[in-house]
Amino acid sequence: MQLLAFDTSTDTLSIAVQRGDAVWEHSGPGGAQASATLIAAVYGLLQQAALDLAQLDALVFACGPGSFTGLRTACAVAQGLAFGAGAGRGIPVLPIDTLAAVAEQARHQYGCTEVVSVLDARMDEVYVAAYQWQADAWHSVGAAGLSAPQDVQVPPGWTVAGNAQAAYGERLAPGARHAHALPTGAALLRLAPRLLSTGHAVAAAEALPLYIRDKVAQTTAERAAALAGAGR
Repeated sequence: MQLLAFDTSTDTLSIAVQRGDAVWEHSGPGGAQASATLIAAVYGLLQQAALDLAQLDALVFACGPGSFTGLRTACAVAQGLAFGAGAGRGIPVLPIDTLAAVAEQARHQYGCTEVVSVLDARMDEVYVAAYQWQADAWHSVGAAGLSAPQDVQVPPGWTVAGNAQAAYGERLAPGARHAHALPTGAALLRLAPRLLSTGHAVAAAEALPLYIRDKVAQTTAERAAALAGAGR
């Protein structure tokens, strides 16, 4: 299978290309910098793998939740590259949940099979979802959500995986095992074959970000009201 996968949902940009059994990886600064470096890094990695976009079976990206800017960047680049591949014939796009990629990276790095994936959502909140590894696949346990770090519930024996412990320390599941794991391009590659075989790929126009937090900015009126309330 020949695949390109990337994630820009955190402060670390991660890209991976698969050609048969061989995998090439690249990582770099994420966040706002990803929008300036992602496309050049993608083409550089494809060149290393001696692949053209038109030769790919699918283009895989982490669709969220995560950084709003990062998700918009990933989705826009995925759509653009997929539309343009093969002189406009296009290639399928496979959006994958960012928190599922965290669980997969934790399994690959640490052997975890019961994972509560937690990513820092800023604004004193975390993105959270639980997964179990059964029959060679991840199965979600409930829907992904947004939570205060101290409210994250972890079943006994499960591992908290992600990047949020550094930000919230003992507020985040103090009695649980923690593992630092990011949603890497390589993790997306490992998840992709099963999802492709079960029909989860979409046309480029249908590839959309997954937002859990609907709003991150206040209007001028809302900021004024908040200041007025604080001054009472």
